[in-house]
Amino acid sequence: MKRKTSIIILSYNNLELLKTCIESIRNYTLKDDYELIIVDNNSTEDVKEYLKNQKDIILKLNDENYGFPKGCNIGIDLANKENDILLLNNDTIVTTNWLKNLKECLYSREDIGAVGPVCGKTDNLQYINLKYENFEQMQDEAKKNNISDSNRWEEKVFLIGYCILIKRDVFNKVGYLDETYTPGYIEDNDYSLRILKEGYKLYLCHDCYIYHHLGVEFRKDLTKLYQILDKNRNYFYSKWGFSAFEFDEIKRYSLEIIKKLEKDKQYDILDLYSGIGASTLKIKNIFKTSNVLSFEENVSKANISKCVSNTINANFNDVTNVINKKFDIIVVEDLLEKQENINEILCKVKSLLKENGLLVGSFYNANYYKNIYELLQDRWLYAKRVAYDAYDKKNYTKEDMYKILMSNGFKEIDFLHWYNYNEEDEENIFKLGDLVGEQRIYLYKTYAYSFIAKK
Repeated sequence: MKRKTSIIILSYNNLELLKTCIESIRNYTLKDDYELIIVDNNSTEDVKEYLKNQKDIILKLNDENYGFPKGCNIGIDLANKENDILLLNNDTIVTTNWLKNLKECLYSREDIGAVGPVCGKTDNLQYINLKYENFEQMQDEAKKNNISDSNRWEEKVFLIGYCILIKRDVFNKVGYLDETYTPGYIEDNDYSLRILKEGYKLYLCHDCYIYHHLGVEFRKDLTKLYQILDKNRNYFYSKWGFSAFEFDEIKRYSLEIIKKLEKDKQYDILDLYSGIGASTLKIKNIFKTSNVLSFEENVSKANISKCVSNTINANFNDVTNVINKKFDIIVVEDLLEKQENINEILCKVKSLLKENGLLVGSFYNANYYKNIYELLQDRWLYAKRVAYDAYDKKNYTKEDMYKILMSNGFKEIDFLHWYNYNEEDEENIFKLGDLVGEQRIYLYKTYAYSFIAKK
């Protein structure tokens, strides 16, 4: 049974954005499908007066700013106890079919606990690039996009809280947002994991586009924002046993190169060092008929990965003992540059590949022009921190990696270049070209490589 929805908006100043958000809900949502609850965190008087004059909302005026998690919890308490819960930022604009499409996905399976839309500006790969020059064009483009299509639903380990629709039965099990994250940020990461741990799935609906202005109030004071993030990241780590940055550990470089493979073919795929499973889900979304196995050493990460994928938790030294099958594709991302003995690692990985199986990975380019600049200034370790945010990575050029893979019995090795350079640096890059030949300039512009190699 599809329930009615309680749309909960937390407001704090920014009157014009709030007005636009509320009007979009009225214009693009069937009146009988929702109730609208506004919790105001002690905004300026003009915002309060506007809200008091809105006859179709349930209003709670707080006498102080309680922050985002507690404000949302207050709104949830005001909601009809039979309704689903939808948390919506006040800097969003909803669109044609937005709620209908979210509900269609939410109720397509009993084990789906929460769903969210895509937008034009956000993290977590929850964005699509609609082209428009004004909000009228945005609504036109969103209408074209927002045609319900289950093939465009994607399973996730995390949904950003700018718009998240939660089944009432799931909320009753998971409970309220954790107010320790007050005034806000990372409470949505936390809540997503709590939904997963209760045995439910999270889905991103690419067939539902809304506009998001991207956290205008929090970002007014960046110094304060970074302090909040630091506090909440520390709390998240103490609670879950891994960093909140883990949600960003998507194997982007490897994913781009495997997208070139035949997608309808059924493969046996191993995602080596899968983390919390974010990349595994991306792989499963690309190869929908394939069998994907995750392997992760860290217990805390593996426990989350197990919520979304078949996952083995063991020490890498035992990988050939605990995995008793062979694979068409093994994805290692940057594993090779993190290990002391790359040849030993490649030997183990190769033994898990079928004949003509594919090894897919990536590595940062030691020949990247910024690294060379720092090396010439006797600041190599500093350069490694700037380029890679780590000192412990081994450093390889494209030629290095080619020879290492060849010497370990791999063949048909192909590389994908990831460029990252400023136009103002091109003159200096060309000076490097004067030393080794202009035809090699592209090597210095390359920040990282993806590679694919056949056994």
